[in-house]
Amino acid sequence: MSLIDTMTRPVRHTRSGTSLRTRLDLWRSRRALARLDTAALHDIGVSEKAARKEARLTVWDVPASWKNL
Repeated sequence: MSLIDTMTRPVRHTRSGTSLRTRLDLWRSRRALARLDTAALHDIGVSEKAARKEARLTVWDVPASWKNL
């Protein structure tokens, strides 16, 4: 399970795949993650390395668990 799997709301799907709204929510979550300082990341149990890696992903890079739905 990826870091973002634990931080987002349930996935909404359309016939063509993950909805645009869900992808925008994911993008916003990643931007918010990028703005957290070391203390905040520690509070939520996420390493700086994992946070940076997740924040660098694009809106089209959805978690693997979303691709199986």
